[in-house]
Amino acid sequence: VQLQASGGGLVQAGGSLRLSCAASGSTFSLGTMNWFRQAPGNQRELVASITSGGSTNYADSVKGRFTISRDNAKKTAYLQMNNLKPEDTAVYYCNANVRVVRWDTYWGQGTLVTVSS
Repeated sequence: VQLQASGGGLVQAGGSLRLSCAASGSTFSLGTMNWFRQAPGNQRELVASITSGGSTNYADSVKGRFTISRDNAKKTAYLQMNNLKPEDTAVYYCNANVRVVRWDTYWGQGTLVTVSS
């Protein structure tokens, strides 16, 4: 199973970006999907989560600006980021709980989001 993250880029403060995280591979089940981010010199932090049933949670720093969603048929999660701020600059990573034979956590590669002031 592979997770492919995409959608990062350079945007001005106040702008928007949408990240995608697509899961692919052999037969598997997708559980909770998450977006993390890591800024230079900082620890990786959880930004948003969505369960297979659609329940969501957000870090306080992004509430009201970011929206996580998923398309279970496409095995893809999205992170819509609006009103971006320079402090949102980071490498964004997706991860997911995946069951092939048993439940494990898989990580995608990072996608860089840079917000200029």
